[in-house]
Amino acid sequence: MATFSKYLTAKNSSIAGGILLALYLLKRRRRTGHRDGRKGGSGVVLNAEKDGRKDRAAVDKVFFSRIFEILRILVPQLICKETGYLILIAAMLVTRTYCDVWMIQNGTMIESAIIGRSTKDFKAFLFSFVKVMPLIALVNNFLKLGLYELKLRFRERLTKNLYDQYLQGFTYYKMGNLDNRIANADQLLTQDVEKFCNSVVDLYSNLSKPLLDIVLYIFKLTSAIGAQGPAVMMTYLIVSGLFLTRLRRPIGRMTVTEQRYEGEYRFVNSRLITNSEEIAFYNGNLREKQTIYSTFKKLVDHLHHFIFFRCSMGFVDSMIAKYVATVVGYLVVSRPFLTPSHPRHLHSTHSELLEDYYQSGRMLLRLSQALGRIVLAGREMTRLSGFTSRITELMKVLKELNAGKYERTMVSQQEKESDSSAEKLVLVPGSGHIINKDHLIKFDHAPLATPNGDVLIRDLTFEVRSGTNVLVCGPNGCGKSSLFRVLGELWPLFGGRLTKPERGKLFYVPQRPYMTLGSLRDQVIYPDTHEDQQQKGISDHILKEYLDNVQLGHILDREGSWDSVQDWMDVLSGGEKQRMAMARLFYHKPQFAILDECTSAVSVDVEDFIYSHCRTVGITLFTVSHRKSLWKHHEYYLHMDGRGNYEFKPISEETVEFGS
Repeated sequence: MATFSKYLTAKNSSIAGGILLALYLLKRRRRTGHRDGRKGGSGVVLNAEKDGRKDRAAVDKVFFSRIFEILRILVPQLICKETGYLILIAAMLVTRTYCDVWMIQNGTMIESAIIGRSTKDFKAFLFSFVKVMPLIALVNNFLKLGLYELKLRFRERLTKNLYDQYLQGFTYYKMGNLDNRIANADQLLTQDVEKFCNSVVDLYSNLSKPLLDIVLYIFKLTSAIGAQGPAVMMTYLIVSGLFLTRLRRPIGRMTVTEQRYEGEYRFVNSRLITNSEEIAFYNGNLREKQTIYSTFKKLVDHLHHFIFFRCSMGFVDSMIAKYVATVVGYLVVSRPFLTPSHPRHLHSTHSELLEDYYQSGRMLLRLSQALGRIVLAGREMTRLSGFTSRITELMKVLKELNAGKYERTMVSQQEKESDSSAEKLVLVPGSGHIINKDHLIKFDHAPLATPNGDVLIRDLTFEVRSGTNVLVCGPNGCGKSSLFRVLGELWPLFGGRLTKPERGKLFYVPQRPYMTLGSLRDQVIYPDTHEDQQQKGISDHILKEYLDNVQLGHILDREGSWDSVQDWMDVLSGGEKQRMAMARLFYHKPQFAILDECTSAVSVDVEDFIYSHCRTVGITLFTVSHRKSLWKHHEYYLHMDGRGNYEFKPISEETVEFGS
């Protein structure tokens, strides 16, 4: 040991560290040059690499730019509660480091008193330790308090920021129906956000404490055994850190894949719950079990692979960051003691040697442990890069959707054209012009197309003014629902002009109405709140009239109060839910209402009253229905044949009525 230790001089350590660092930088430069050469060779490769880097998750400058972008959301200003908790954590870490140093020194003195058989010194130092114990326990618990509160506040900040964008306008709809970049938004908004915030705070703690330890122990050891020992340990930190960072690169990509598979597994389970009745009627339990098992198997296979990789990396981490670091520490600390001619201990007694070794050795051991934690923190940073990649991708998609941009695989128009002489229609999402004007709906040479590029009608032109009800009919898939989605601005307008009232003056009533979580009153006034109802000056007595108009007054009598809370999706039957949706329509009194088969479960007499009441209160209707009994309530019909043709004509005695 002494023979080997004499070569561990500061000069030799610096030279070795410099050579290793130079070799690493040279290798990195050659690899970069080789990659740049490949980029210049082919435009196809360039695009492929660009697409590949989109989901790249690694600890590099892209990762740091992403994390700083998110940190501006988590800590919005210099003076805020998050900053206070960051300072609290830093202060507790510094205090705990000084407590560790004091405990090393005090523990050494207690052991020296025991070996020296000094009862007086033993009692004095032991009593000092007893006095300080409550302070040390308080510091540790204040540190835990700061960490838990900071995780929660970071999660609160980031969640609210993402939901402000996600629930802005129709972004939540566009993400699931227009854009196909984010598959499971619920997974990202819940689990990934929580894991990201926990990982960020843990990394802050796991890096801050070792860094403080390193600075303090280097200062203490430099004054005790000179600068050579800390210099060797720091060189080892740099070399081992670069090596392990290189080995850990796949962890970020594996983390992204793990979260994607978790989202898919969660999605198939939620589908089973949502569609349980339909699946039960089909006896589809075995088929659904096969789907769930298949999705779960993908997740399990990936986790097996991930666990094996982390286990392998854990072995390498333990060897390099813990045990080899401890060996290096022993080599460094042993040199002054195993070299007889070393000036530090030429005249030291046995007890002085023992005391100095205990104190210096423990400090160096703590230094090596701190260096090991720094190296191991790189593993957590690599995993954090995976969560960061997913969160920033979500933020990017939300920003673009709110700006009116979306990405989706478009269908080739050349494949859709059956006539070679037909003029090709170029679709540009959002290229149409929307004009807000009351009491008028007008399509002016606007193509009707789906977001993925299916052209339903090349040139749609018609005009409807308030007071003119329109019946929309045609086979399934002809474009009836697509027309209403464009009217509601859920789908982009691909050209032409659309004149319509603003969003709040159009109301859509689907065949399966949505019942919100809340009271009976909330079902009638949705999406308004009780405060909105009061501001509009609509009393509960008027709400009761709306329920009576659709023959639902008995529900209020049965529940006994407007504030009764139930699972209304299960409590109300299909016909009751449709009538509740009509009562909701009467409450809002829009200029135009779109009724999409919304009275299919309602009797004819109630249906006649509903349509007559809509005309009385001035609500103009667009109705999709196959009932002949509804033609008498409309002045025009819009018929789509499903082959790109349509006709918009007034209803007269000669008009052939469709339906049953």
